[in-house]
Amino acid sequence: MPELDRVLGGGLVPGAAVLLAGEPGVGKSTLLLEVAARTAAARQRTLYVTGEESAAQVRLRADRTGGIHDQLYLAAETDLGAVLTHIEQVRPSTVVIDSVQTISASGVDGVPGGVTQVKEVAQALVRMAKSRDVTVVMIGHVTKDGAIAGPRVLEHLVDVVLHFEGERNSRFRMLRAVKNRFGPVDEVGCFDLGPDGIRTVDDPTGIFVERHHGRVPGTCVAVSMEGRRPMLAEVQGLVTLSPAERPRRTTSGIDGSRLAMILAVLQQHCGIRLHQHDVFASTVGGARISDPGADLALAVAIASAHFVSAPPAGVVALGEIGLSGELRRVRDLPQRLAEAARLGFAMAVVPADPGTAQGVRRTGSERTVDGMRVVEVPDVTSALVALHLDRRTKHALEVVE
Repeated sequence: MPELDRVLGGGLVPGAAVLLAGEPGVGKSTLLLEVAARTAAARQRTLYVTGEESAAQVRLRADRTGGIHDQLYLAAETDLGAVLTHIEQVRPSTVVIDSVQTISASGVDGVPGGVTQVKEVAQALVRMAKSRDVTVVMIGHVTKDGAIAGPRVLEHLVDVVLHFEGERNSRFRMLRAVKNRFGPVDEVGCFDLGPDGIRTVDDPTGIFVERHHGRVPGTCVAVSMEGRRPMLAEVQGLVTLSPAERPRRTTSGIDGSRLAMILAVLQQHCGIRLHQHDVFASTVGGARISDPGADLALAVAIASAHFVSAPPAGVVALGEIGLSGELRRVRDLPQRLAEAARLGFAMAVVPADPGTAQGVRRTGSERTVDGMRVVEVPDVTSALVALHLDRRTKHALEVVE
C-alpha cells in the first residue's frame, strides 16, 4: 500500500512492533485486514488475531473487501498464551493483533485493558517479534481525549506509533506517524474508506477544494503542508451583524485562537471593524488546518465576506501573519506553489522575501512560476489591496496609513 509505505518510511520491517491507534469506527480493523490480505497475497504467511470480533464476523468483512487468501490465517483469541501458541504453529511473517487491550495474560493481576495487563501483553509480543523476526502490528484503543489508552510505556516499547484519523461524516482518512524508528515522522498517508474496503488516495489535493462556477465572496484557497505533502484546502468565512452583546466566534477545522488573533490584526492594521459582527470560519470537506501558512487565506476569506466582495478567481493565498500585520515566509514555498500551479490556479499571493520586503510596493511585486502569477507582498494590508477585494478596503487602508 503506497500510502502506508510512505508513512512507515518504505514498508513493514521484519522484527518491528507497530502500534496503530484511532477513534472507534475510524477503520483501523479494515485497514489492517487489507494490509494482512496484501501481505498474504505476496506469499507472506500472515496471522490475524481478533479479540473484539468473532471469526465469522471478520470472515464476512474479508469477503466484502476481497481479503480471502490461502496464506492469511485467522484466530479469535483473547488469551496471550493461546496467541503465542498460534504464532508458534503458523510461523507467520506478520501478525496483526486486534486489539492489544482485549488480550489478557494469565497469572497477571488486573482486567484486560488495564495498565498491568496491557504492559505485560505488549512486552511479550515485542519480545516475540524481536526473537522470531516477525512483524507485529497491534491496534490500540484511545481515550475520549484522543490519547492512546493504557500505560505510557506502551508507546516506548514499540518501534512505530501510528494515528489513524478522520471525520465520521467523511470517507477520507489520514494516517500519521507519531513515532518511527525506521523512517520520518512528518509523512501523511491518505485513504478512502468505502463499502468495499479501504483504498489509497494518491492525489488528495483536490478533495478539500470546492470548484465554484463563479467568484464567491468569503472564500479563499490555502496550501497547507501535511508532512512533506502540499494539500489545498478551501477556507470559508461568514460575517454577519450580531444581535448579541458579545459577538460569536465559531470555527470548524480551524484553531479558534488563531482566528481571534487574525481578527485582531485585521482590526488594528487593516481598519476592518468586526467587534459588532458574528464571525464564522470553516474549511471544506472536513479538513483540519493547523499550518500557520493558512493565516493569509483565512484573513482574505474574512475580509471578502465582510465587504461582500469576492477575490479574483483562481487565487491561492500563502503566508503566516504576525501580530504587527507583517507576512512571514512559510516552509516549502516552492512545493506549495508548484502544487497550486499543477491544479490550474492562476495567481498566488505570498510573503515578500525578507531581504527585499522594504522595497516592495504596497501593491506587491510579481513573478511567474509554472505559468502562475506570484505576487509578493510584505503585509496583510498589501495583500488585500493586491486582491482588489473592495474599494472600501483601499479607503480603510489609506485612513490607517
